[in-house]
Order: sequence, then C-alpha cells, then structure tokens
Amino acid sequence: MKLLAYLLAYPVIWLLSILPFPILYLMSDLLYLMLYHVLGYRRKVVRTNLELVFPERSNSELRVLERKFYKHLCDVFLESTKSRSISYSRISRRFEIINPELLHAMEAERSVMVLMAHYANWEWSVILGHTVRTNAFGVYQRLGNPYFDRYVHRTRARWNLELIEQQAATSKILENEAQGVRGVYGLISDQSPMVSKARYWMPFMGITVPVFTGGEYLARQGDMSVLYTRITKKKRGYYALEFIPIANRALELSENEITQRFLKLCEEQIRERPELYFWTHRRWKHRDKVPEKFKN
Repeated sequence: MKLLAYLLAYPVIWLLSILPFPILYLMSDLLYLMLYHVLGYRRKVVRTNLELVFPERSNSELRVLERKFYKHLCDVFLESTKSRSISYSRISRRFEIINPELLHAMEAERSVMVLMAHYANWEWSVILGHTVRTNAFGVYQRLGNPYFDRYVHRTRARWNLELIEQQAATSKILENEAQGVRGVYGLISDQSPMVSKARYWMPFMGITVPVFTGGEYLARQGDMSVLYTRITKKKRGYYALEFIPIANRALELSENEITQRFLKLCEEQIRERPELYFWTHRRWKHRDKVPEKFKN
C-alpha cells in the first residue's frame, strides 16, 4: 500500500512542480475552496487554537484570520512541490536571504544551529544548503512511508542538504565535531513534544505548554552558535529570510535560555502576522497537564 500511495502521488507532485506560478496559484485558490469551504480540513483545530491565543479578538476578526490562514496554507503546500524541479536562480529570486554574511561569519568560527518555526514558507528554507560555506545538515523526523522518505532525501540533496534523522542527530554531531567537520544544522523547533518526554514547560502565546528543547540540546553538544530564521512574506510567492542571533556560543547561556529566546522570537512573528503560522497543529493540547514546578 505504501508503494501504491507513492506511485499515485508522485506524478501529481511532479506535474505541480513544473506548472508556471500563475497556474499554481490558481490551483491554490481552488484548493482553498475545497479544504476550507467544502471539507473543513482541521477547521475545528484551527478555530480552537486561534480562540485560545487571541481571546481579545471578536468572532468576526477570528474568521477573517482563519480564512487568510487557509489561503496561505494552500500556497505553501503547492509552493513546496516546486522544490522538486525549480532552479536555484529562480527560487533565490523568490526567497531572498537578507544577511548571509552573519551566517558565514559564524560558521567560519564554529558549527551553527539554525532554529526555525512553521512560519511563512519554511519549506523553501532548503535553499540555505546553497548558501552555507561549510556543510549543510537538516535534522528531521523519518517519514513512515519509505518511498516518500527517499523522495524527500533526493529533493533536499538538490540543495546540498544532508538529512539526519532526529534520533541519530546527537551521535552525528558529536562524530562531526570530533573529526573537525564544521556544519550548519537546521531544525524546526516549535513542535509540541509528548508529555512523557517533555523536559521543560513555558508560556507560548500566553499559554504554558511543553516545549521542544532538542535544538538547544544539540547546539550545546557542539557549543555551537545559534541563529533564528525570521522568514517574512513580502507578497504572494515572495519571501525573505533574515538571520537573528540567539547565541554566539550555546554554552555561554544558561540551560533553557536558548529555547526561551527562540520561542520569544517566534511569538513576536506570530503576533505580527498570525495568518502565516501553521495553525493546524494541536500545539496547545497539553495545556491542562502543567507539572507543579512549572506553574506560576
């Protein structure tokens, strides 16, 4: 069944990847109508999340925000298919890296951990592999379907990016550091961990929840520099990425401070343009399970 699913999906992905952008966005408009108005895809989750973090907004304001989010979500979904075939020269015109010199200066000294959020078009950040001057690695969760997993590896390899499974990231980083292999490691870090594995809880968008500390943990293994990727949407199909320093050296900061700084930067962006965040995740589902030591 997994092979069949891949064989059915791959031609569609390939076709979408070669469509001109105007047609792709027409497809996105149609997908929005289907997902939001017909199927109501995860609308209850999105609505619950928005009501939780924006209690001061009226129902009409939240519905406008909700529709803007679904339109953006459909754009990102279809834009991500472009990673399969688009050239670097074309995608770099649509995804501008504002201050690559900051990354270059840091990686000249030591390895760098680049923390990201599910915001704007995080998928196109794969082009950082072409910007990095040392070695580019992406820490990811292995996909359940091995055929799609291989497809993701092949696609990311187009951008000089080597994927590392999350479970093997610590050993890979320690091995690289021991061998003097300097690298830039990218990791999306705004997920909600399992309660049983949560090591730290803190307010995120005003609600105390377990937070993912894996990025900080990995950075501390190599005493890396740490950067936040602030991705903004200039207009439809055009984005800009700016690196924001979090730490020059991870071990110079106290435990959990990197995580705190990262989530603060993430929250600032969400409040500026909340429609660009990935609201279909049940990010605040464990809010009623806060351990006593993390309660205010």
